[in-house]
Amino acid sequence: MKVMKMIKWIAGVLSAVALANSSVVLADRPAPPLPKPPPGAPPQEALQPMNFFITSVGMGKGANLGGLAGADAHCQKLAAAVGRGKSTWRAYLSTQGPNAVNARDRIGKGPFYNAQGLRVGNSVEQIHGDTIEDARAGVAFGQWYSLNEKAEYVEGDPEVTIDALRKHHIITGSTTNGRAYPEDGKDHTCSNYTNDGSRPGSAQLAHFDKQGGITPQWNSSHPSRGCSQDLLGGYDLLYCFAVD
Repeated sequence: MKVMKMIKWIAGVLSAVALANSSVVLADRPAPPLPKPPPGAPPQEALQPMNFFITSVGMGKGANLGGLAGADAHCQKLAAAVGRGKSTWRAYLSTQGPNAVNARDRIGKGPFYNAQGLRVGNSVEQIHGDTIEDARAGVAFGQWYSLNEKAEYVEGDPEVTIDALRKHHIITGSTTNGRAYPEDGKDHTCSNYTNDGSRPGSAQLAHFDKQGGITPQWNSSHPSRGCSQDLLGGYDLLYCFAVD
């Protein structure tokens, strides 16, 4: 009996020594580095369903989107393709003329989340910088967070500064505060998104990556050179928001 107790005691001592040594080895190993969030990352929170994206493809008809209804249908179609078709989707577009529509009035109240479930804006007021505090807070729209509906980055090289070489234009027809342009005799919407370039016109464009140009705003940067696919830069991308 004494021999058996001695054997068990020795076995226990050896196990404790082995465990202590393994703990020392593990303690000496550096913890794997955490992934660094991209510049301007908002505070992390529980992931939420996507209610904002940039269209992965355009309609291919220049600025002739079929009006607001056609643009909304395009957003709805792309959202449905990734399982978000039960929500009502609208394009971020303002119109001109009688009963002009403001883009900011079409997109819900917020907060807004991209296809990775990350928050890119708190509210309509915040993303448009309605107050000094909102303007200072800024928005997370940009190269890293303005994703398409497939959770993919949109083409756009931060090192390129020539607008013609960048794929960063988004059709909005809006002022920087998200509203329709006042009557000034100019076309800011390519005839309310019915002109494919067959007649003169222009549409206000935004820079989703907030890079390049004199006023590189996420929602209003400069007018297009025309309404054709070519004069829009070869593509006709939109911002889409779910309103419910």
